[in-house]
Amino acid sequence: MTESHDAEQAALRPHAEDAFADELAALAEADDRPRPARWRLSPWAVATYLLGGELPGGKVITPKYVGPRRIIEVAVSTLATDRALLLLGVPGTAKTWVSEHLAAAVSGDSTLLVQGTAGTAEEAIRYGWNYAQLLAQGPSRAALVPSPVMRAMSEGMTARVEELTRIPADVQDTLITILSEKTLPIPELGEEVQAVRGFNLIATANDRDRGVNDLSSALRRRFNTVVLPLPETAEAEVEIVARRVGQLGRSLDLPPAPEGLDEIRRVVTVFRELREGVTDDGRTKLKSPSGTLSTAEAISVVTGGLALAAHFGDGVLRASDVAAGILGAVVRDPASDQVIWQEYLEAVVRERDGWKDFYRACREVSA
Repeated sequence: MTESHDAEQAALRPHAEDAFADELAALAEADDRPRPARWRLSPWAVATYLLGGELPGGKVITPKYVGPRRIIEVAVSTLATDRALLLLGVPGTAKTWVSEHLAAAVSGDSTLLVQGTAGTAEEAIRYGWNYAQLLAQGPSRAALVPSPVMRAMSEGMTARVEELTRIPADVQDTLITILSEKTLPIPELGEEVQAVRGFNLIATANDRDRGVNDLSSALRRRFNTVVLPLPETAEAEVEIVARRVGQLGRSLDLPPAPEGLDEIRRVVTVFRELREGVTDDGRTKLKSPSGTLSTAEAISVVTGGLALAAHFGDGVLRASDVAAGILGAVVRDPASDQVIWQEYLEAVVRERDGWKDFYRACREVSA
């Protein structure tokens, strides 16, 4: 009964510092390099946590990011200075994932998070008020509700701002004083919060989505920008998708799909070809649909296919399990994307050796 109850209470997606607590502890024990103030690990150990490696004694650190090492080194070294870090890239390039793991490795806490939306107000970045206490006692420290950024400043931690360009421009600029002066004024109390050593901020942004708000030049200067690219090769993207699908599958109690790598490779191939507008062999030019067809969407398609195979099939991931997910990812605008998808099926998929089952499955869901 207790084990069943514990399983029911388990978090669907544990925070990075919880999910990889054993790796962080092993790195902290083996880490003998200098650490900046209030950092849990040295910059070298933080990079090892993100990129993976093997520690003395044989403990393996799994890679959290598959991509150029220098990108992670620049990001980590930025956080060791007084410059904030802006992770920029198209949707699905693991900006949020990298941001969370950086905060977990540096501060041991990835939860000091502001989620940017069109409705994000200044209070989410600065502070708010407990209005019951405010009305009863007037402005006071007891009535003040600190934002995640204010908490990070006072405790020397790493704060995170997701989707910075979705926040209205006037609210974005609330960060200028925080990042340049390292202070947060509280005019109502005639006080200020000064950032203690160890404080920094990681923001993520992309400029592909509709409805974004450009960063002002004054705010952009406060950040060191690191661009996260799409995976360079198909094999690297397959590795990323397979790894993340495995992690998601375990958290959802889905059976592993060791025989599903071929389907993952086909999903990745379709996404890459349509995204880049040319087939792998460079012989056929293609029209690109309106969607981004990112790695994150490929992970979603394969995870959905794995759930279908587990609950309505024999547990083996097949073309019929991923076909509907691919259609939903590719055809975002029925008027134009449907035509592009049909042309791709007939001109490329139909003629490709070993893809007949995939062609038939896609034709069935497109009918």
